[in-house]
Amino acid sequence: PDGGGRGRRSERKRRRRSIIMPVHNASCWLEECLQAIVHQDFTGSMELSVFDDASTDDSRKVLEGWRERMEDRGISVVISGHSSSQPRGVGFAKNKAVTQSSGRYLCFQDADDIMLPQRVRLQYETSILHPNSLIGCGVQRLPEGSTERYARWINSLTRDQLLTQAYTSHGPTVVMPTWFCSRKLFMKVGLFDEGGKGVPEDLLFFYQFLRQGGSPLRLDQRLLVYRYHEAAATHSVTESTIWKLRVDFLQERVLSQWENFTIWNAGKQGRKLYRSLSLINQKKVKAFCDVDENKIQKRFYTYEESKERPKPTVPVLHYKEATGPFIICVKLDMTGGVLEENLNALQLREGTDYYHFN
Repeated sequence: PDGGGRGRRSERKRRRRSIIMPVHNASCWLEECLQAIVHQDFTGSMELSVFDDASTDDSRKVLEGWRERMEDRGISVVISGHSSSQPRGVGFAKNKAVTQSSGRYLCFQDADDIMLPQRVRLQYETSILHPNSLIGCGVQRLPEGSTERYARWINSLTRDQLLTQAYTSHGPTVVMPTWFCSRKLFMKVGLFDEGGKGVPEDLLFFYQFLRQGGSPLRLDQRLLVYRYHEAAATHSVTESTIWKLRVDFLQERVLSQWENFTIWNAGKQGRKLYRSLSLINQKKVKAFCDVDENKIQKRFYTYEESKERPKPTVPVLHYKEATGPFIICVKLDMTGGVLEENLNALQLREGTDYYHFN
């Protein structure tokens, strides 16, 4: 018998695009999600790799019910899972789905979202041109109008801002449900954190990707219907967990390079950032600045909780008197464009003269 056929088959397998899908009690969304996978206009070979993380509904049955339709469409299907009393979490489930898949390219898909017909094709074509990029896309929010500011941020960041705005509270600048990358890139960054509930595994992975010099990319086309609902795993991560990760990453990547800087916002958020910094970075804060006359009149902020004697005091200035570089702790997209105008009037460049940390 000819051994070449086997070699060609395994080469075909490796060339596959694998759709990576963790599932936990998703049966009410699965029909729409799987239908959309069958309707992809990509003509190359595809695989759906699903890991069921201890679902107690009939997710597994729904998945199995689609196997034949998938295979008729030329999409091979790998389904596994566990039925312990507790789910192990999204990071664990995604890692399992990746490990059991065979494709050279990975397309991450959440079970409650719906991919548009061009998604795999367009992201794959981009991935070939940009092998070191984590590739995302624009999204349509469902229900429409939910998390309006967040959706606008996802869809409107410039290529530079995909790097510079990685410290904001919105999380990864290329959002996880839209990720597409080569297996090689994924394995180089390393698997997802498997800490389970409450761990922002996407943010940890994204930071690690940036540390390694990776460049995020987003296709402007809206290739995913991104569903917002109360049961979403995102809601299990606490704000304080994210805050600490963001502060540490900001200190590591930005503040370590600066000799001193000004915090733009003398209010609650600005002071909270100051108090969260390491002693070395607190000493680099030359001033707070603000637009609010009431705050500016106080002239100083005294760090009452400090163990140091005398207690550290930091000047509070009008923003026109302040000097950069700046860390901006004002909420993005909430000032009706006034903040952006002020920054432009001072001829400040994002990523050089200032970073957003909202």
